[in-house]
Amino acid sequence: MRVNHFFQTTLAIALLSVNVESHAYSAGEVEETCKKPQVREFSLPIYQEPEKIEVAAESEFSFKLSEWTDPHTIKLTMKEQSVPFTVESNSSFHKVTAKIPTEYTGKYVRINLFSKAVLGCYDREGWLIKVADK
Repeated sequence: MRVNHFFQTTLAIALLSVNVESHAYSAGEVEETCKKPQVREFSLPIYQEPEKIEVAAESEFSFKLSEWTDPHTIKLTMKEQSVPFTVESNSSFHKVTAKIPTEYTGKYVRINLFSKAVLGCYDREGWLIKVADK
């Protein structure tokens, strides 16, 4: 009888500890505490129908990222090539500035952005533009 009581007590403790551990962490809680970087105020016109607005080569463009973005994780590419950029940060946002390289004259280009929040979650963003012929 004692063995059975010991077994039941051990099983009850084990079940309670599993139940407590399962409530200690949940994937939903991580998503709530880690906000993805937010992008605002992209300065170039995005290429779309029916407007088909083109931009000049060497056009400067900028956008703002939320203050919880880790500025050291920002990656900017066009046609799988890194694009140089600058970042100006303040307590409200990070302003990223870059230029369209001349090598893309007359081409469609997707500007790709990758960035992580300070807490680790990340986001990707992109804009299709058409670079005008000279």
